[in-house]
Parts: sequence; C-alpha cells; structure tokens
Amino acid sequence: MRSNRLILAVLFGLCLQFLSCSSDLRWKIKLEIPGEAAFDLAQYEEIIITNFLIQKETKDINLSQELVDYFNFELGQEFEGMITVKNISIDDEKIFTTDNFWKGKAKNPEKTLYLTGSAQYTEEIRKAILDTKRSEFEGPFDVERKLTERKFYTLNIDLYLIKAETGKALYTRQFKETQGYKNPNQTAYFAFFDLVQKVKDKLLRGVLGGEKVQERYIISK
Repeated sequence: MRSNRLILAVLFGLCLQFLSCSSDLRWKIKLEIPGEAAFDLAQYEEIIITNFLIQKETKDINLSQELVDYFNFELGQEFEGMITVKNISIDDEKIFTTDNFWKGKAKNPEKTLYLTGSAQYTEEIRKAILDTKRSEFEGPFDVERKLTERKFYTLNIDLYLIKAETGKALYTRQFKETQGYKNPNQTAYFAFFDLVQKVKDKLLRGVLGGEKVQERYIISK
C-alpha cells in the first residue's frame, strides 16, 4: 500500500510540473469590429466618377472604363444620393492634389464629391515546386516533386474622394490586391472582378464605417 501511495504521489507531482510548464491554452475566435467612417458621406448629394489615370495599358481590357462602370454600379447600391459619370481626362498624378483643377466643374459643389484615381493591372506567371502524393502503384516513393505554373494578377489603385467645393481630398487610400489561379486559361477580364471586389469592400468599410471581421485569441492560464 505504501509503495502504491508513493507511486501515485510521484505521478501527481509530475502532472503538476507538466501543467505548470506547459504553454497557455488558447482559443481563436472571430469578432465583428465596427469601423469608424472617414467622414459623413450622408451630407453629400452627388458623387461624380471621373476617368482613371492608367499607369500602363492592359491587353484585352479597358481598365479605366471597367473601373468607372464598376464603381458606378456598386456605389449606387450604397449611396443614397446621385451617381454621375463625367468625362474628365486625367493625364498627370499632380492633378489629384491640384485644388483649382476640381473647382467650378460641379453644379452644386458644396454637396458634391469626385471619385477618381490612378490604377495599374498586371499579370505574371510564377513557377513553383510542389510536393504531390503518389498512389501505392506509382512507385516506391510517397511524394513526387513537380514544377507547376500559376497565373497571378495584381490590381493597384490609388483612390481619391475630392470635395468639389475646395478641390481637396477628403479621403485617399492605396489598394494592392493580388490573387493566383491554378487555371492556366484564367483571363485578365474575369480575374479583374475578383480583385476589384476586394477593393470595393475595403473602400466602403473606410467610407461608411462598416464592420470588419478580425481574429482574436482567448488565453487561459
């Protein structure tokens, strides 16, 4: 009996030592964090979408027109005022910070914003060596290394929301979205909509202050 008690005491001591030395227990949870709006969009009655300055033309896609059409539709779903498309050519990035350029172009400047910016859309092929599992009939080794190719598209956008009355930007933000595709036939046109949707979601969260899902950890000692 005495030897059994001794064994139990030793085991109990080892367990306590293990628990004291082990790392803390963690649980990962997702929370919806409310965002703060950059400014009060409700005080404006019109957003004028202009041409975009394209850093480098993209084959098979009119990037400026696609951006104008996309934001025209998507902002129309969220903004209670009027969305207008106006042909204002942008040939230099300095125009975005030239106050006088934007004055006098709107009928109701105190209640009007311009949405404009510059953009670049690129495509590249990346090669990588991936480990793939073999079946038991393909050979003596479980893993086979293969050279694969993936298409990657990157959309860079510098967006400006400019107040028509003063010509100064109320909101500016740089976006860079990249996505890879296993399909070698993935076209730039369809990949564009995957990327610009990410830009739109971030833009609306910044301007309207929408909720953002973030990961947090609960630690128990």
